[in-house]
Amino acid sequence: MSFLIELKVPDIGNVSDVEVAEVLIEPGDVIELDQTIVIMESDKATMDLPASAAGTVEEVKVKVGDSVSEGSLIATVRASTEEIAVPPEEKQPPAPEEQPQAEAAEQKPPAEEPAQKQPPAVQRQPAPAIPASGKVSGKAHASPAVRRFARELGVDIGRIEKGSGAKGRILKDDVKNFVKQVMTAGVAAGAGIPSIPEVDFSRFGETEEQPLSKIKRLTGQGMTRVWLNLPMVTQHGEADITEMEAFRQSLNTQQTEGGKKITPLAFIIKALLAAMRQYPQFNASLSADGSKLILKKYFHIGIAVDTPNGLVVPVIRDADRKSIIELVDEMTSLSGRARQGKLLPDDMQGGCMTISSLGGIGGTAFTPIVNAPEVAILGVSRASMKPVWNGQEFLPRLMLPLDLTYDHRVIDGADGARFVMAIADYLGDIRRLLL
Repeated sequence: MSFLIELKVPDIGNVSDVEVAEVLIEPGDVIELDQTIVIMESDKATMDLPASAAGTVEEVKVKVGDSVSEGSLIATVRASTEEIAVPPEEKQPPAPEEQPQAEAAEQKPPAEEPAQKQPPAVQRQPAPAIPASGKVSGKAHASPAVRRFARELGVDIGRIEKGSGAKGRILKDDVKNFVKQVMTAGVAAGAGIPSIPEVDFSRFGETEEQPLSKIKRLTGQGMTRVWLNLPMVTQHGEADITEMEAFRQSLNTQQTEGGKKITPLAFIIKALLAAMRQYPQFNASLSADGSKLILKKYFHIGIAVDTPNGLVVPVIRDADRKSIIELVDEMTSLSGRARQGKLLPDDMQGGCMTISSLGGIGGTAFTPIVNAPEVAILGVSRASMKPVWNGQEFLPRLMLPLDLTYDHRVIDGADGARFVMAIADYLGDIRRLLL
């Protein structure tokens, strides 16, 4: 006896419209339980989707570029009773004498299905193009309800070149996609700012096109959005970490073979947490209407991680409750999963403030962009030995550059400077972290 089983997207952390990056199965393939069948790519990470049942693939419902969410149908699989144990929540199969009729019903989709669901076919269509002239492109094929819907949104339905319905009929989803494209084009053009003209670089020599990963594309859109909406200021400072570094190296010397090496970043997190307690306006977010400051009573710290696919920011939750060793362990785990593309959406949500450390690469200063809706971000460059005057003589001291970018709507310059000095004080004498 065989059963038709639907393979759907499980809970992926309250995230919708995740793009299908790769489809690893096709009809006729025999798959095993937990075999990866699809690779999905969100704005910050890639995720493998394992098969929830074994059997023979009958139909694949998605293709590369589709957007899926929790519950979206990925494929159907024909499995026998020998290949699958039916989960308790699944409906029990019909009696043997009813099986042929039930199977036929399952395999034959309703005639109107493509036009009535939030259809994968609609999501697979590219967004309708906007004619460069802005003129009506011709008579639009759409129902009265769709025309009324377009009028309510202020859309000239004649500017939608082709619908995704039967014979090019325009559906409500085509109108929605048209609106999304217009809005996206507005953001890309800088909300009214003249765009950079396109140049044919091949006229000057040999070129090669290399597509950006989805992570880099969406990160760029997010950074542009922040740059256009937030009045940002960067405060630069330095911390004397001579004693801190000596203490850190002594701890690593005492580590047994195979023990985790303590990094300066763990101490920087501790100093940042102490400064956030001292200045709670840094552990906050501005309400969408800009009328209220939402103060947070928890302390989740984001750590920017450089990966082959682009920059991602996993979050250490309740960092204030973790020891130096625990912070090192969690950073090691998160950064490893980030570089492997194994982070889940929940791993990158809920941050209170972000640290972007370039100390392992170099540089003396930079201007990080706030990771909105946070109100500030701390940048860290490479420490270097400098002669520092102590009132009587110059002494060699290990100085760590600090770069704090903040939302000037929430934080003024004086508080920004105080915050940087507080972090520097905590790093200069880590015994203060015990107070």
